[in-house]
Amino acid sequence: MGFHHGLSGLNASSKNLDVIGHNIANSNTVGFKNSRAEFNEMVASAMGAASTNNTGIGVSVAAVSQQFTQGVITPSANGLDMAINGDGFFVVQTGTGIAYTRNGAFQLNKAGELVSVNGDKVQGYAIDPATGVRTSVALTNLVFPTGAPIAAKQTDNVKAVINLDARVDHTATPAPARATYGTSLEVFDEQGMATPLAMYFEKTGANTWSVYDSLDPAAEPIGQLTFDATGKLVDVAEYDGTATPPFVSTGGTTLTTTVSTNNPNATVPPGSNPVSDPVVTLDLSGVSQLGSAFSVARLTQDGYASGELTSVNVGSDGTLMATYSNGITRPEAQIALAKFTNTQGLQPDGNNNWVASSDSGPAIYGAAGSGSFGTIQGSALEESNVDLTAQLVGMMTAQRAYQANAQTIKTQDQIFSTLVNLR
Repeated sequence: MGFHHGLSGLNASSKNLDVIGHNIANSNTVGFKNSRAEFNEMVASAMGAASTNNTGIGVSVAAVSQQFTQGVITPSANGLDMAINGDGFFVVQTGTGIAYTRNGAFQLNKAGELVSVNGDKVQGYAIDPATGVRTSVALTNLVFPTGAPIAAKQTDNVKAVINLDARVDHTATPAPARATYGTSLEVFDEQGMATPLAMYFEKTGANTWSVYDSLDPAAEPIGQLTFDATGKLVDVAEYDGTATPPFVSTGGTTLTTTVSTNNPNATVPPGSNPVSDPVVTLDLSGVSQLGSAFSVARLTQDGYASGELTSVNVGSDGTLMATYSNGITRPEAQIALAKFTNTQGLQPDGNNNWVASSDSGPAIYGAAGSGSFGTIQGSALEESNVDLTAQLVGMMTAQRAYQANAQTIKTQDQIFSTLVNLR
């Protein structure tokens, strides 16, 4: 027995206690992954000696391995908090480069950038708000319009789902007032000023209705709807007072009309840019003629006024949906996730971040829920995966091992003392 056996055991037990202490200290750190000290036996052998003559000379710390098991996901009150359920890491841009983390406690900084609690900029994909489709596969900082409102959008399309009462007698005298079968909704010009778009329907034949946009008795219709015997819309014609007959079929189910918004900027001095009245396409494919009362099931339009950002929420695929004060909710970006061939090869970088290494291999980027990537749960955080009970038991075991190794050194010292004191 030599002192180096006990000394190596003390060093190994001390390292084990360091690892356990680090785990316990981070038991409340969001997204933290616990570590485990792993040991190797050390053996000395003489050159050319038989294997049975090899002697043990102690222990060494082979590695401190990370345990990337799933932590418990708990709800939170912050809509920007995110937790990954499954494989993957959030990608962040730090002051020294790209890093990876499981800590999804995110927030917006003063520039509107999505950042971690350390100020690292979260990476993802830009999305076209109009289509919800990625505009690039390159990673970028995720920025939201917090310093200024989003621009208004002019109304281009209106869709109506309406039932016209087939029981109306078009030969009745007097005819029903034009306002009897009418409805309206607000549309917007390019500066976001709202004005009502009215639609009034007058039955002119057994299966035909004229469409007006005004209650003025002198106003001409903007179009005519024709239905078949089952009440299905079969033709939409636009009014053309110069043609004979005055209604010309569009070959589809839409009408076009210009809406006067009464915007004072619509008429401006020469040389400036006037605000034009919106030209709106009315989609009337949802209009029917059935034997039930006139009813408006749905009126929708695609314009809106300017609006301030009010909240951001995340979907399971990482799509960030922004809600604005004008009632618009639209996709603004998508969180990117990364995974690795050998997760154990990641190097801890502090601040609950890891960086790629030659052992981990390069990062593979993708969207949550695709392939083997996990999904993202919004308004939730992944707790540390440290099991405090197991760590405390391990700490007691490591403490006893430390004491036992110290005892071997004490025993060796007593043996040497006996030898030295021989008379």
